[in-house]
Order: sequence, then structure tokens, then C-alpha cells
Amino acid sequence: MKRTVTLIAGLLAAGSLFALELKSADVHNADDYPTVAAVRHLGQVLSRSSGGALSVKVFNKGALGTEKETLDQAKLGALAMTRVHGAALASMCPKSLVPTLPFVFRSVAHQRQVFDGPVGEELLKACEHQGLVGLAFYDAGARSLYAKKPVRSLADARGLKVRVPQTDVWVAAMAAIGANATPMPIGEVYTGLKTGLIDAAENNLPSFEGFRHMEAAKFYSRTEHAMTPDVLFISKRVWDKLAPAQQAQLREAAKDSVRVQRQLWDAAEAKSLERAKAGGAQIVEVEREPFRQAMAPVYTRFVNTPDLQRLVKAIQDTK
Repeated sequence: MKRTVTLIAGLLAAGSLFALELKSADVHNADDYPTVAAVRHLGQVLSRSSGGALSVKVFNKGALGTEKETLDQAKLGALAMTRVHGAALASMCPKSLVPTLPFVFRSVAHQRQVFDGPVGEELLKACEHQGLVGLAFYDAGARSLYAKKPVRSLADARGLKVRVPQTDVWVAAMAAIGANATPMPIGEVYTGLKTGLIDAAENNLPSFEGFRHMEAAKFYSRTEHAMTPDVLFISKRVWDKLAPAQQAQLREAAKDSVRVQRQLWDAAEAKSLERAKAGGAQIVEVEREPFRQAMAPVYTRFVNTPDLQRLVKAIQDTK
């Protein structure tokens, strides 16, 4: 009997009994998409560090629902983890608006420095009151304007019908540069450009190339006006059931997954740039400062509390 008890204790310590598989959702179709691959890497690291007590299984291709649906499931504890785009969070978690603001980051390097520091730690906690514990910020690229003509100045943007995601910030941002925002699902953008329903859109290079938008709007103007990240969450209900040591293991695995995701994202972006150019797209360099200055009304409208103003200043002060 004593030997049996000792054996069970040893198995529990090694994580061989009562192993927990954390289901994680992603809407991206490609199995090698940077966020999908990064969360799979997280699972491998976590399985090793926990001695098999914890593992992660990724369900991509929207198998577990839309981003909104998976957020709702995670809040209830029906789903362990989900990766969503940061724009989906602003109305739910006020601080999450800040990383979606136009020109809040000076460059990709600046953005990464912010997310790796105390501001990033604070922003990852922004949705805990909604039942979501932030684990990692992932790169989702710098968004730029692309149109049927080069956009080099504010004058070139004036009057353009530009597709944007359905967010108040981006409708206001297009109005600030004199363009007409047209919210629509990304799946309708190609047809919208082809038929003239819209004149332009804005997105990162992998989306511009991957959705073949370059066939209908070949001028990609590097405004780089937004760098809204993706965010990986774990349900707080699931998180609270983990032992402190397991929480630490998950945090460390998530941190390592950020490194992997950034490498994969940079490679994907470089490949998309090559493919876009080979397909006839023209990359247009833009003087960004006038566009940045035009966003003052957006900040006045949306950065409207001392706490949000403090966060924006903290980002701007990050070197």
C-alpha cells in the first residue's frame, strides 16, 4: 500500500495523471500562419516545462467560431484560450483602445519595445475584469493604404472611398484625412475594388497580397498608420484553476511564443512584399508626418480620460 501511494505521488508530481489539454481558437485558415504556429509552439514548450501536465491543442480555420464567439466562450470558461485581433477589444476593455490608435507607434521596433515593457504588461491585464487574462501580444503588421492611384499626400487621399474594419476609431481616422470610410467584411473587398464600390482599402502586406487585392488596387502607399496587435487570451476561469507554478510555466511559454511569432511574421511579410512586387504592385513611399498630424481630432475624441491619456504618453515616452 505504501509503495502504491508513493507511486501515485510520483506520477502526480511528474504530471502523468490528470493532464489538462487547453483548447485554443484561431480564425486563420493556414496551419502555418504565424499566430497559429506560435500557439502550437507555446503548447510544445508548455508540455515540456509542465512534464506533460499541461498541453495546448489549436483549432484554427474558425472551427470554434468567430473571434467574438470565441471571446464569449473564453469569458464563460467554455474555451480555454483564443487569439483575436486587438480591434475587437476596444469596446469591451477601454484600455485596449490605445494600441489601435493611428500612429500611436513610431515603428515596429517601437511597438515591440512597448509590448515587452511595463506598458505591455498593463495592457495585457486590461480585460481581466471581463474574464480574460492576456498572455501575449503578437504582431499583426503595419496597416497602409492601397488604392487604384498612388496616395502620397493628404490631397491624394481626399474623397477616396476606403474600406475599413467596423470600428469607430477607423471610421474617424479616414474622416480625419478627408477620405470616406466604408466598413465592410474583408471577404468583400476584392469585389468592392473591382466594381468601384470602393476606391481603396487599408491593411498589412500579407493581407494585400494574400487576398489578391493587389490585382484591383496595385498602388500600396506605406502610410503605416496603424499597428494594432493580435492578442492571446486564456479564460480567467481556467487560469484561476491552475497552480501558481503552472501559471508561471504558461507565462514563460507564451513569452517564448512571441519570439517565434515575430520571426514568422517578419518572414511572411518579406515574402508577401516579394510576391506583391512580382504581381505588378507598386510600393509608394509616403511622408507620414502630415497624416499623423491630421489625427489630432481622433485623439481628442477617443483619448478622453486621464487614464487613457497617461497610457498614450507612456507609449510615446518609450524609447
